[in-house]
Amino acid sequence: MPALPSGSFRRPLLALLAALLWASATQPGFVGRAQRGGDERPELSLRASPRVAFAPAEILFVAQLRGGADDYEDFYCATVEWDWDDDTRSESTPDCEPYEPGTTKIRRRYSQRRRFDYGGRYEVRINLKRRGDTVASARTVVELRGGRFGRFD
Repeated sequence: MPALPSGSFRRPLLALLAALLWASATQPGFVGRAQRGGDERPELSLRASPRVAFAPAEILFVAQLRGGADDYEDFYCATVEWDWDDDTRSESTPDCEPYEPGTTKIRRRYSQRRRFDYGGRYEVRINLKRRGDTVASARTVVELRGGRFGRFD
């Protein structure tokens, strides 16, 4: 083991080491993440295809969780809520087996087709929820041209 530096660097270094030890002793998640290989939080993204269309149009929305651990507990068995930005929402809650660390896999892909009858700009959002709390959210914008602009009449 290398020797600690001498002089003015020794005290700040010791303070930093003490802070890290305190954090690992008082915050259970801190040690758990380090011991399990630093399982980072997956990132949720949302894309639409097509992003621009003539109304009426059917749009495919695909949300994906990228990165992070396959057994990230906050995202296991999440309720999926779609906010269509036309004063409607859709929600589904899966029926899942109990969570088992290291064994259970999170769902990484969510897709939904949605028909838009009126022209306008829609900011569509997907929310993943656990026990009523939003744990991840992503959004995308679709532009529908032509047709009747019923949203703005």
